[in-house]
Amino acid sequence: MKRGNVRRLTVAALMGAVAFVLQYFSFSIPVLSAFAELDLSALPELIGGFILGPVGAVMIVTVKLLLYMIFKGTSSMYTGEIQNFLLSCAYVLPAVLYYRKHRTKQGALVGIVLGSIVSVVASIFTNLYLIFPAYMFLYGMSWDSILEICAVASPWIKDIPTFVAFSVVPFNLVSRAVTSVLTMLLYKRISVPLKKMIQD
Repeated sequence: MKRGNVRRLTVAALMGAVAFVLQYFSFSIPVLSAFAELDLSALPELIGGFILGPVGAVMIVTVKLLLYMIFKGTSSMYTGEIQNFLLSCAYVLPAVLYYRKHRTKQGALVGIVLGSIVSVVASIFTNLYLIFPAYMFLYGMSWDSILEICAVASPWIKDIPTFVAFSVVPFNLVSRAVTSVLTMLLYKRISVPLKKMIQD
């Protein structure tokens, strides 16, 4: 294997480890979601993706989740981890692919906005048609029981449309907005030493 490839793999592993640490210190926002937790793990995924490209971005997401499952396990029969992988890729890949064609600050911003939109839309479909149906099947629950849990902290959630409108969409918007702002603020100072590590 060429030295440059080894260095790129090293950076991907490093950023995956950082993403794992950031995910480990997640916190809940009950008023937005009774199930999901907010973390900053997408920050190294996005920055690493801008540096390494789409394959590197997926590697970072994969390393993060493997480390998380090894050291912390799962509390959702892996439905949460699958959701994390899908939405991380839905967020990072559009941003990275756009940035590869437009390598400017504006290109990065447009890519991040595009990734945020794709991720939020994807979260609606994955929650309604994949993750929650699988979660309910594994735990013997129904949509009524899911909505009752959500309504404890968010009484305006009455049915599936209000669940999407007041939980799924705002939670993912907040998550992506925080990561996007931090990426734009920190990218340059973080990317310089990482690029040097790859090129030296």
